[in-house]
Amino acid sequence: MTVLVAGVGNMFMRDDGFGPEVARRLASEGGLPPGVEVADYGIRGMHLAYDLLTGVDLLILVDAVPPERTEQDGAPGNLRVLRIRSEDLDAGAALDPHGMDPAAVLGKLRSLGGEVPVTYVVGCVPADVTEGIGLTPSVSAAVPAAMVAVVDLLTQHTSQQPPKQT
Repeated sequence: MTVLVAGVGNMFMRDDGFGPEVARRLASEGGLPPGVEVADYGIRGMHLAYDLLTGVDLLILVDAVPPERTEQDGAPGNLRVLRIRSEDLDAGAALDPHGMDPAAVLGKLRSLGGEVPVTYVVGCVPADVTEGIGLTPSVSAAVPAAMVAVVDLLTQHTSQQPPKQT
């Protein structure tokens, strides 16, 4: 099973850097199952799209998620794990080669010749997405829990796969 954990967001916009921070920490701490790649995509949506064309079985996006997208308590630092389905995507969305809109990236994937993998978002409600470097305290405090959520998803999905025959 090929798995991609993609940290997305702009580290120069305070809490929008949540995804890249979680990806950085996951990559540096190691201990992930074989076949799991962790990458900080930042705002490079086109790069993510091309990497998904190589074939990924499971995609876990880690990102800041605006409170209106959570349908629950929108307090800064709250985490949400969302399953993305094909009907959640807009195939007509424009893919910005200089920006990151994960829904647009996934929506355009079929037109680029790829398939949308099983996809989850581990999202955190931001407190501040204005210019600046560094996460706010509430979002920074959510990083370890987000790492646990990613590992839980990995464990859940990789344990369900039969071993590959060689």
